[in-house]
Amino acid sequence: MRTCSVSVTAIVVLMCVAQSEATDYKLYYLGGQSNMDGFGYVKDLQGQDAEPVKGVMIFHGNQGLDGKPVDGRGIWTELKPGNGAGFTSDGKENKLSDRFGVELSFARKLQELDPDSQIALIKYSRGGTSISAAADAAKTFGCWEPDFHLNQFDGNVNQYDHFLATVRNAFAARDIDGDGEADTLNPAGIIWMQGESDAGNEDIARRYEANLKRLMGLIRAALREDDIPVVIGRISDSGKDDYEQANANGKVWDFGDVVRQAQADFVGKDENAAIVISTDEYGYSDPWHYDSIGYLDLGQKFAEAVHTMNSTRRFRNITF
Repeated sequence: MRTCSVSVTAIVVLMCVAQSEATDYKLYYLGGQSNMDGFGYVKDLQGQDAEPVKGVMIFHGNQGLDGKPVDGRGIWTELKPGNGAGFTSDGKENKLSDRFGVELSFARKLQELDPDSQIALIKYSRGGTSISAAADAAKTFGCWEPDFHLNQFDGNVNQYDHFLATVRNAFAARDIDGDGEADTLNPAGIIWMQGESDAGNEDIARRYEANLKRLMGLIRAALREDDIPVVIGRISDSGKDDYEQANANGKVWDFGDVVRQAQADFVGKDENAAIVISTDEYGYSDPWHYDSIGYLDLGQKFAEAVHTMNSTRRFRNITF
């Protein structure tokens, strides 16, 4: 009986060790402006979509304003509905919102396509932000260009700084799933949904490709993976301009087609990039943001694109 008791104890100890082994995570960064923030309504989610995504961890960085102290606070938690517009974190506790973005369906689809891998997400985005250093683009929302300075009084902090802080904070946590063992984060993709704020001015729109190339290079460098796949979401237009009398075509983004072409040109020249074009098919909840069904589909398309890229290593001119 004594021998049996020792054996059982040993088995229990071995089981506990096995359950607390360090985990290698495939890490995906989600960034951009408001259609990456996510304006889907949590109340619209049904069935599995309304449940936590078991095993997927997310670090959602708190949004910061240009010219203000660097933010990017957050904590690693299991992914669940509420990481959309209105989400906040003080670095100790997350406050979920009543909105969601692409993260839910993106993670579920990746689990389906890559069931043997563990998934982790870092999300930092901010509505209305531009990648152009021109003040007419950034306005009061913020700018991703690292050299952008809001003004001479408020310092040189901008959206790129808040992004870097988010990444630093996320990587500083050694044990992201709380099992007592240090985990490894392996960058596997950048998912970028942005461009609308750069589409209101022709000069700014025509510089979009060069600005996007620069920013994606900087984000790749921040993640220490020069050839990490980038998936771009093509911007679209609701045709619901609030100022239709002044703008007969009804377009919200007067130079959206210029930015769309710039996005396509970037992907065509970058061997490690793909573009999702299904956004043209989505409905809108307001003039600027997709409806709940659109966000669910967009997340799936992003997942299919980045999975295909990582699986085949054939990237050029892939569209979804």
